[in-house]
Formats: sequence, structure tokens, C-alpha cells
Amino acid sequence: MAGPDLSGKLTAEEVKEALRGRTARVVHLTHNDLDAAGCDAIHRIRYGEVFTLWASVGNFPFYLSAFGDVKGGGDLLSVTDFGYQAGAERWLKKAREAGWRIEWRDHHRWEDREAAVVRPLVDHLAIDTGTCATGIVARDLAGGDARATEIARVVCDYDLWRNEDPRSAVLGRILSKPGFREHVRDRLAEGVFTDARIEQEYAKLLAEMERDVGKSLRNTRVLGEKYRIAFAPLYGYTNDTAARVRKSFQSEIEVIVSSNGRFSIRSVPPISHLVARQFGGGGHPHASGGTFPFTLLDRIAFLLTKRSRYFEELVAVAESVGI
Repeated sequence: MAGPDLSGKLTAEEVKEALRGRTARVVHLTHNDLDAAGCDAIHRIRYGEVFTLWASVGNFPFYLSAFGDVKGGGDLLSVTDFGYQAGAERWLKKAREAGWRIEWRDHHRWEDREAAVVRPLVDHLAIDTGTCATGIVARDLAGGDARATEIARVVCDYDLWRNEDPRSAVLGRILSKPGFREHVRDRLAEGVFTDARIEQEYAKLLAEMERDVGKSLRNTRVLGEKYRIAFAPLYGYTNDTAARVRKSFQSEIEVIVSSNGRFSIRSVPPISHLVARQFGGGGHPHASGGTFPFTLLDRIAFLLTKRSRYFEELVAVAESVGI
């Protein structure tokens, strides 16, 4: 059983009502990308019925906080593919008091103090930056299961930018299309990595991607002295845009910016997470995300010029953080 798609359109009470109406004894709160789909597939291999909540990084605190107001009754809240966010210990404490068992598995970088405050509040905390979240879940929940092992291998290939298995790029890109997350998750749980629907949609996607990435390349701007930092507007396909920008401009850091101010940052030096944290985000050393606090005027300026006053600010941050 899948929960609501966490797109920010649900009210707090609607989320709580959805949780109260669950029939599964396992609630999986996870991200909304291929790594999350892999984690959810393995949860279903292990537990069978799972109530899944897909969340963006920005919506994660909002949904985690809801568990404190819903009786857990000893049910499991399994959190995957999310790093620590300020205030998490408060929400976890309330969830435990409401009767939830809590497990958290993640592959982002945590500070020691963050893990120290979370660990006493959960039944299990696993942090491993050497693999993807699906890899941790496969090891913990389905060790020895051949399907889970193969799911983790394919998902990690995409999520960790190894790009050795062509199946991973297809699945990762397909998940940028609305309505495919559950389909991919279900096929993964079956040990299937492609089908006619995926192949047909992927052919359409490649044409769209070429068009959108081309628009981003035409509007890319390179700044910086210590690093070549390329800023490009996002029209679609974040990872592919970043890869093409790096190849085309020989950049060392790529910042792919959406019209609402949210950005994804990729970097050769392992500083993406350090830069993103200065803009309310986080992630991996080589791939992270944050948000420029765009005002209405900032949005208009970005739409018209594909430039922002925050570009120079990010350059200053990137060129000052330590490695």
C-alpha cells in the first residue's frame, strides 16, 4: 500500500488522517528518487505490506513531525535516504512517546553530534557513506536475498554516479516522469529492471532530455577563480544536465538552478555538502542540494536573464570552504 505522494499539497491533518487509516504495520518514510524506490522495494521484499510516504528533502521535517500526533501502537517507522535535519530529535522523541518503533538508515554525511542526539531516540541507526541507501537497506533487511543484492547494485550505480550499468541510467531518468515511481518500485521488488512501458517511455524521454539539456547549455554561465563554477537553469533532468555542463564547459562545480530558487550542486572537489549547508540544504560531498531564498523579484530576474545575485554568493562560499 502506498501513501500519499508528498508534494506539499496535503495539510498536516490530511497526513495524520492517512497515517491513522493505515493497515500496514510498517510505515516507510523515504525520499522520492531511484534510491528511495530501491529502498521501498526491499522493504516490500522483507515485510510484504508497507505504507509508503515519499518526501522531498524540504517536506521531510513536516511529515516526520506528524508521527508524534498519531498513535504508533508498536508499529515500525522506517526512515531511509534522509540525513539529519535540525529539530529531528524533537520529532523523534514525540514519535517514540506516541508508540512508534523507529529505524533510520542513511548514506549522507552526518556530524558526530547529530548521530549522538538521534541514536538514543531510535531502535536502529545505520549511517554508511560508502554505499547508497538501498545498499544499507539490502544489507540490514534482506542480507543474502539475490533480488535485494541486485537491486542495490543497480541503484547504487546510478545514485553514486558510477555509471557502469546502463539499466541504472534508464531507471533513474524514468523516475523524473510523473507516475513512474510506484511502477519502477514494483518491478524492482519482482527482480525486473525493465519492461515495455519503461522502454517506450524512455525513448520519449531521451528526445525531451536532449531538448531541455540543450536549453540549459545555451544559458550556462561560468564564474569563479579557485574553481570553474558553472551555473545553469534547469529545464529538466538534473543529473544529465550537470553531466553535460561539466563535459561542455570543463567545469569543476555545476549548480543547476530551478526557477523557485532550489538548486542541485555537483562538484569534483568533495565540497558539495558543505556549500549546500550554507543554503539550507545538504547531501553528499560530490552531489547535494540547497535553496536560494528567491523573492518575487529574484524569480522574475532569473526567468528573464537566467542569472541571480546569489551566484556570486555561492562562489564565495565554495571558494572559502575547506576540503
